[in-house]
Amino acid sequence: MSADAATNPDIPDPNQNFVLTGAGATFPFPLIDLWRVEYKNSFDNVDLNYQSIGSGGGIKQHIETTVNFAASDKPLTESERELAPGTLHIPESIGGVVIAYNLPEVPYDGLKLTADAVAGIFLGEITKWNDPKITSENPELNLPDAEIVTVHRSDGSGTTFIFTDYLTTVSSTWDEKVGIGKSVAWPNGLGAAGNEGVASIVKSTEYSIGYIELAYAFQTGIDFAYVENADKTAFIEPSLESISAASSGASDSLPAAEDSWVGVSLVNAPGTQSYPIASFTYLLVFDDLKSVTDSKAQAKAVIHMINWMITEGQQYSSSLLYVPLSDKVVKLSQDGLQKIKYDGELLWDPNAVSTASTQEVKQETVNSEEGGGCLIATATYGSEFAPQVQQLREIRDNQLMNTESGSAFMSGFNELYYTFSPTIADMERESPIFKEAVKLGLTPMLSTLAIMENAETESEVLGLGLSVIALNLGMYIAAPAMMFYGISKKVKSIKLS
Repeated sequence: MSADAATNPDIPDPNQNFVLTGAGATFPFPLIDLWRVEYKNSFDNVDLNYQSIGSGGGIKQHIETTVNFAASDKPLTESERELAPGTLHIPESIGGVVIAYNLPEVPYDGLKLTADAVAGIFLGEITKWNDPKITSENPELNLPDAEIVTVHRSDGSGTTFIFTDYLTTVSSTWDEKVGIGKSVAWPNGLGAAGNEGVASIVKSTEYSIGYIELAYAFQTGIDFAYVENADKTAFIEPSLESISAASSGASDSLPAAEDSWVGVSLVNAPGTQSYPIASFTYLLVFDDLKSVTDSKAQAKAVIHMINWMITEGQQYSSSLLYVPLSDKVVKLSQDGLQKIKYDGELLWDPNAVSTASTQEVKQETVNSEEGGGCLIATATYGSEFAPQVQQLREIRDNQLMNTESGSAFMSGFNELYYTFSPTIADMERESPIFKEAVKLGLTPMLSTLAIMENAETESEVLGLGLSVIALNLGMYIAAPAMMFYGISKKVKSIKLS
């Protein structure tokens, strides 16, 4: 999704270096961190320092005006809006909260849980894994007579807000006894900081259950439940499709960025295919940036980065299992960004076509030629942050794209690569066996590519690049051909004898 050049804010001043600061939600951190990397690839004079400290901490820093922007999975309450007047809510993505578990007897996804069972477990009313409210929906499983260990967030958390919003919606008992919030008085269980903390405890504690953001579940390989939909007609697997279904009707009724977002919720959305624990996640930014930036130029850089996140940056959402924003939500957010000022002066004139906008179009053209994500490697190793994927990115960005011959190679390679890589990546996600076969095939190639890490000059990139190509041709074509020739020759000699 890309905004037209005429409606883009000015790019960051290329004659200055900027360090932008953000803090808050761990829920979207994998995506924000990828945005940090990809944005810097396009605008290398801008660094983002984002502290993944939880929505509560982000809101606190936003109110105290110690960061350029905050991230939160929950909208500001009315009292928080009074403490931070002029706050805009900018939806950045849509994600899902999954119910992760560690059951040695069920070492795979798909334990079915009704809304009543989920609420009962976290209320402490269901204490054993073989409770009838669980076994009745999972008759094919031999669930153990083991105590359930619940795990929750110990910090102020937007993920907790989403999960307790769901529990409050589906359980009157939960609503009366505990309620909704980014931090609540949990009836029982273990506490851990951050999505990563909860995931770590569940992963290492048998018979435990907790709630984490979907991307963390996939990155850690943790098992998660299929949850009963709002219609009570099916158990829904958390996925891009089911989370997207939950958000499909929301964009028509959203408030303006400057208005109150209290009450905006995607949990328990109607629809037979809607996953019931989904939510927007937001960037919080002031409508006048003078109090949180050092200069007008830095304020412009903040607006440009946020606009990039909600437009160009959305192309990276799906690979990390976040649902990209719809055009309507992007338009609503851009309307909000266009109202941001610095000391009373508007920073983004959507009707102006500046030199900076022209430069941005040129930059985007270069970026599209450089290519996007490593689709096959990401699908193979499970994450954009896997060391193998990062190795490929670094060789591309640090060696190949810094030389004429390397850039020419990447241009031709990308033209071919993106004709088949989406299909291969989809096949990997559908077949674990095929995924392992691809991993087996990629391993030797990654070993040879390590040679390229020492290439700095044009001649080194060209020379070492040709060596790598020759090595891979030898491994993947010549060696198998020679082996096949040897086998066929031996078979022929056996027949003759």
